[in-house]
Amino acid sequence: MLNHAERIDRIFRALADPTRRQLIERLSSGPAAVSALAEPLDMSLAAVVQHVQVLQEAGLVRSEKVGRVRTCQLVPDALAPIQEWIAARRMPWESRLDALGEVLAERPGTDQE
Repeated sequence: MLNHAERIDRIFRALADPTRRQLIERLSSGPAAVSALAEPLDMSLAAVVQHVQVLQEAGLVRSEKVGRVRTCQLVPDALAPIQEWIAARRMPWESRLDALGEVLAERPGTDQE
């Protein structure tokens, strides 16, 4: 089982590639067969399958094979660890900026109109 930091690392690594981000964009509108995912891309079906495998290993995508067709879909809330990580880094800065805003608002001679 991956710990939280390893999971975040895998997600960032998976999303670092523009082709994989494009696959995520496409899957955000609904499930799709690997062949349909490959159509707009200038690469072999085997290369697309490798990209899908990286997304699966990161926990972003799941796939199911029925007959000869492999269909992929996004995993609900797969990006939650990234959202939490970003929010944790954003909160201290927002609070610092809020405090700065309060200090500046209290300074004499500064109109907020």
